[in-house]
Amino acid sequence: MEARTELEKVVSSTTVYRGRVLRHKMVRVKLPDGRMYLRDTVEHPGAVALIPMLDDEIILIRQFRLAAGRVLFEIPAGTLEQDESPEKCAARELTEETGYRAGNLVKLSHCFLAPGYSSEMIHFYLATELQLGKQQLDDEEAIQVCPTPMRKALEMVRSNEIEDAKTMVGILLYERYLAVQKGLRPRNT
Repeated sequence: MEARTELEKVVSSTTVYRGRVLRHKMVRVKLPDGRMYLRDTVEHPGAVALIPMLDDEIILIRQFRLAAGRVLFEIPAGTLEQDESPEKCAARELTEETGYRAGNLVKLSHCFLAPGYSSEMIHFYLATELQLGKQQLDDEEAIQVCPTPMRKALEMVRSNEIEDAKTMVGILLYERYLAVQKGLRPRNT
């Protein structure tokens, strides 16, 4: 079956809700065959996620996530502020959430988080040459820093102990990055 690649044309758009970070819109589109359809979309300014490495340990964090209803292991991440570059946001979020500062940031990749309904693009950065400072958490944040051996983090992804998608992707991107650096063919995960 051939995928349909023609564009849908926006006929009208109504903001249903505007929050602190997100904007929910109801969008009427005209499909390539002329039919009309309603789509829900969420506009998001974008985000960064970090793979902070201290020797063979990745700096994971643990925090309660209301939408998930439980405490999750995650890589540090955060939302881009207006006119902020992803690299600047990555440096800021790393320090805020973990207390570490990166001597070196390398962009590994970027992807849409959920393009079926959201515009959120997340940028993944490897952070190395870490120097410990002090966490700078927002008033509502309660984050536990958890240095974890990389082999253990990979086991946590494979056993589904890590349930956060950006964290899974970040850890697997790092595993691939290491394989490429060593001239190896990345294994299927």
